[in-house]
Amino acid sequence: MAETTEAALPKGFRSAELGWPELHRIPHPPHRVPLVGDVIGANVRSPLQDSMKFGRQLGPVFRRRAFRNEIVFVWGSDLAAELADESRFAKHVGLGIANLRPVAGDGLFTAYNHEPNWQLAHDVLAPGFSREAMEGYHPMMLAVTERLTDRWDREQAAGRTVDVPGDMTKLTLETIARTGFGHDFASFERSRPHPFVNAMVGTLTYAQRLNVVPVPLAPLLLRGASRRNAADMAYLNRTVDAVVASRRADGGEGDLLDRMLETAHPETGARLAPENIRRQVITFLIAGHETTSGALSFALHYLARHPAVAARARAEVDRVWGDTGRPGYEQVAKLRYVRRVLDESLRLWPTAPAFAREARHDTLLGGVHPMRQGAWALVLTAMLHRDPEVWGADAEEFDPDRFDAKAVRARPAHTFKPFGTGARACIGRQFALHEATLVLGLLLRRYDLAPEPGYRLRVAERLTLMPEGLRLRLERRTPVVPGREATLARAAE
Repeated sequence: MAETTEAALPKGFRSAELGWPELHRIPHPPHRVPLVGDVIGANVRSPLQDSMKFGRQLGPVFRRRAFRNEIVFVWGSDLAAELADESRFAKHVGLGIANLRPVAGDGLFTAYNHEPNWQLAHDVLAPGFSREAMEGYHPMMLAVTERLTDRWDREQAAGRTVDVPGDMTKLTLETIARTGFGHDFASFERSRPHPFVNAMVGTLTYAQRLNVVPVPLAPLLLRGASRRNAADMAYLNRTVDAVVASRRADGGEGDLLDRMLETAHPETGARLAPENIRRQVITFLIAGHETTSGALSFALHYLARHPAVAARARAEVDRVWGDTGRPGYEQVAKLRYVRRVLDESLRLWPTAPAFAREARHDTLLGGVHPMRQGAWALVLTAMLHRDPEVWGADAEEFDPDRFDAKAVRARPAHTFKPFGTGARACIGRQFALHEATLVLGLLLRRYDLAPEPGYRLRVAERLTLMPEGLRLRLERRTPVVPGREATLARAAE
């Protein structure tokens, strides 16, 4: 089989027939329409959920066509494990990810494999996610969560429900902005989302829309959207340039931005160029809050819908944290059941719902489907996490005990992938998990959560996933500290 340098791998979007010699063997939806493809029954606003529907019908490997572009989807656990093999496959930057390159360029998330800046940035920034660094971020995570609870206390006292996705977005944006870049967006002092959030959502939504519009027609069909996207990108760039300029003027704070500005690669001495620093900051501000806010929102939805699970998680918080006002860094990892709740929410709705992999050389997928070098497939994480051969016949049900330590050890590798896979997996995984577990613990200790009557989960798609229209009713509670009553009684004798 032929093998060439990684620099020669195809970049951006490549239709499947260019890389899959026996594409005809892979099933596709019925009623394909000439020229336009598999449009019957499709919804341009929910391409991921459409693909999940077709995946259930067509099996663990299938294809879909939109105009001239055909995509191979994979969700079977055996095939996904093959695609996770770094010796055979690498990250593929395509679909909506490549559409973000005008604003994120060769940032960590959107760089092509042959571009040097992703490895340089990864090596420079990795110490910023060490245990020591995480312990330093912890007090700021607590402070931002206290701003959230102040807001929720006021809403609860006024008898109002809370906007979960909106408030989780404010929380996670402030957390990454403060811990990573020493910047305060003052999100909780605003009645509406910060313009940065609106611009970010605009660019993500536009990137997704480009996937379903023929390239020659995009200037005509998306003329107005293109102008708005250009304005959104310009705003993101101006905002980040101001943050960087302020740091250069005021000096360092020992955070991620300082690493970008001051740290050279430990082996080569190379430094990140100013333009790449801008791209990395945009990447972190978007990826560092958008996916975590979705994960928290889904977890709160499931906690409100499953009172027994919430009670068990709350009892763990009361037992582990006791009457500690501000839990320490080490106490967060001890919330093992709360972490299971988070993991199970990410299983059902991984907020980064898919990742693409491309062949490093000619190969056979599953011993059946030939792939040429550079051919790629999209792994549907949300379907991989529902594979009944791995997760059982009740895979659609919410059950945090799937992440009991014994159950995790019994499962095959590469079956739970909410943060992607391989060398290009999310660098901020531990940051996100610590933040989300801390926030869930603090909210469970403070509030009883109840859903709005009649609410049914609707999932909004903008490359990432978010529960749409989710509002919860809150009741303040007093933490129950095990053994405290007996201690007080003995002291009174």
